[in-house]
Amino acid sequence: MELQRYRLDIQFRGTAYQGWQKQLDKPTVQGILESKLQVLLRHEVQVTGCGRTDSGVHARHFPLHFDGPPALPDAFLHRLNGLLPADVAALHLEAVPADFHARFHARGREYSYYIHFGKQVFLEDVSWRQTQRPDLDRMNMAAALLPHHEDFRCFTKGEMPQHHGYGCLLESANWTETEHGMVFCVRANRFLRNMVRAMVGTLLEVGTGRMSLPEFETMLKSGTRSDAGPSVPAHGLFLEKVWF
Repeated sequence: MELQRYRLDIQFRGTAYQGWQKQLDKPTVQGILESKLQVLLRHEVQVTGCGRTDSGVHARHFPLHFDGPPALPDAFLHRLNGLLPADVAALHLEAVPADFHARFHARGREYSYYIHFGKQVFLEDVSWRQTQRPDLDRMNMAAALLPHHEDFRCFTKGEMPQHHGYGCLLESANWTETEHGMVFCVRANRFLRNMVRAMVGTLLEVGTGRMSLPEFETMLKSGTRSDAGPSVPAHGLFLEKVWF
């Protein structure tokens, strides 16, 4: 039987999962999704996501692709959502060309990181509580420097394969106030491993006075991971949008 490729857009709350990528004997979003698709399609299914997420990271928009029968019933999305747990939702399904690739064809991604102040019962799993309010203006002065750089090795763990490199093209990076705290939003063509969490941790160092703006700029130009701030916890991070 000739297979049809499908793009499926999902969202998930990452609290209960060891990230996106399937692992042996650990709950992952990919593992859950493949098992439910297999029930519906009655054959083994492999899904390819737009990237990876760390344990505890959330996604409002996470495209993926898989191969299935030439036609799927109109109620397929509804049936899939009926099988998926409450913290994973299928949003959109469409047939795509056979060469479509959810990861390699993605042209950009947007991430947000949320912090809040004081105890907020309904935010504890999706935002990082802070006891000290950082200086928003100082953090935005530092964030404004980010799109002027392309080498972000100071924000990533370990060595990147030579053919991948450390280059990223940032379109925007800024902090804004929210009802209960602040959110950092960043858009780029690609992100390095742990990059956003390290970036947020370093900007918070600037916002709390532990790092000066000149020190931040020097780190961007010639620093290593040890020169940057700590990585913030995963549970405040959201993959907001992927575009093609």
